[in-house]
Amino acid sequence: MEGVDQRAMALQAWAIDWLGRERPDLCATGDLLVVSGDASFRRYFRLPLKAGSLIAVDAPPEKENSRPFVAIARALLAHGVHVPEVLAADFEQGFMLLEDFGDTLLRPALNAGSVDALYRRAMQALLHLLACDEVPGYTLPPYDRQRLLDEMGLLRDWFVARYLGLALHTEQEAVLVNAFALIADAVLAQPRVFVHRDYHSRNLMLLANDDIGVIDFQDAVTGPVTYDLVSLLRDAYVVWPQADVQRWVGEFAAMLRQQKQLQDVDDRTFMRWFDWMGAQRHLKVVGIFARLSIRDGKHGYLDDIPVVFNYLLAEIQPHAELHALFELLRGVILPAYLAKKPEAAETLGHWVA
Repeated sequence: MEGVDQRAMALQAWAIDWLGRERPDLCATGDLLVVSGDASFRRYFRLPLKAGSLIAVDAPPEKENSRPFVAIARALLAHGVHVPEVLAADFEQGFMLLEDFGDTLLRPALNAGSVDALYRRAMQALLHLLACDEVPGYTLPPYDRQRLLDEMGLLRDWFVARYLGLALHTEQEAVLVNAFALIADAVLAQPRVFVHRDYHSRNLMLLANDDIGVIDFQDAVTGPVTYDLVSLLRDAYVVWPQADVQRWVGEFAAMLRQQKQLQDVDDRTFMRWFDWMGAQRHLKVVGIFARLSIRDGKHGYLDDIPVVFNYLLAEIQPHAELHALFELLRGVILPAYLAKKPEAAETLGHWVA
């Protein structure tokens, strides 16, 4: 039937059948309610129960592999990270039933008065997450050099070439290749830990008991110790003064030392790690946001590019080794971007040479 969401109907029937067989005490009382989609092909629905609710997930198996999500969720729960409990999963159909964390994302709760306490709790949760050194039944992929390079290349391929329509000449291409290699080598020198890969204010939730709930962790890898801290403190969706960010970075380094997760690294070195990791992440994210628009028709992410590009320039500017990249970004790519999107000058105009 045209206009009928067949997968949502199948998901609801599967969930109600499973509850009837395995948890009749929970008793579904209504139809699925749309909660959200995300940048992938997953969709989330709320299933009302006699008492409370559950989250039903539609993750089409030809598009999404739910096995890592389930394995990682169970490992993180065992490690003291508050992630949604997986009650049921049907990998062949691409359906899951999860604990419902509610609707209170961290992002709307952040303000000048609350941010210190909330980020401290988020960093404490991150300590537990980073220390998760094993996922039974699943091997976390390594954040290796090729992956780091491929991700940074998204800026060139999707933002510069496809979104801006800008053709770089041979010397400019060489600047990118050299800078990407320097950044990859630098971040690979950091200690390797569990990495969530998207640990930011829209993937963290405030729970009823004031805990921090962590979601959207299925793409986890083993990689550099500062990666998730960059995601949290240089968030595409909320910006804080640089002095505050530097203070929080120092606090987190102290927390790592106290937990014996960081040794013989001073705050200056840790801040350098943080900047270079940020450069890698934000080169990637600018490219991803362009790709989400061009390839997937998800144009809302284009509005977040100015903040991410601003982070990128600020991270690269202090480091002499990246001067050529900074000049290419500021002198060539930024003017082309502002010509296409003049309103971004409100965020980026101070970088215009």
